[in-house]
Amino acid sequence: MTSNAKERAMEEKIERRLKDIQENKGALIPLLQTVQSELGYISPEAVKAASNALGISESEVYGVATFYSEFRLRRPGKHDIKVCLGTSCYLKGGRRLLEHLTKRLCIRSGETTADGKFSLETVACLGCCSRSPVISIDGITYGNVTPSRADSILASL
Repeated sequence: MTSNAKERAMEEKIERRLKDIQENKGALIPLLQTVQSELGYISPEAVKAASNALGISESEVYGVATFYSEFRLRRPGKHDIKVCLGTSCYLKGGRRLLEHLTKRLCIRSGETTADGKFSLETVACLGCCSRSPVISIDGITYGNVTPSRADSILASL
């Protein structure tokens, strides 16, 4: 399915959802969750549609979308990389691992590579402290990750 087809499908889903929750400001979070589950992120067009549908300003929609870390405002890459910077991971090399990935991918946390292949972000904890430092790629957790091991994992993708 092409990006435009996904966006059209997302818009149709929003419209169906809005029929149930018209003019209800409390519906913003579920609406944003629906958009993100369909599109992978909250697009500017979705912000405008939500604003119009709920009768609130676009800045209010952006305010909610940026307050909650679960929402993304940028299109994610094909592979989503999360680097744990919780205390254990940080102390065992998580920051060094993040710096390595930043240089290797030529992006900072919160960005996507120009080719759309990788997104990079940091998280407070992945819950695998005994395997520090830890990264997650597409929901698969890798423990005891060194920069060279990270390179090997990325090469396999």
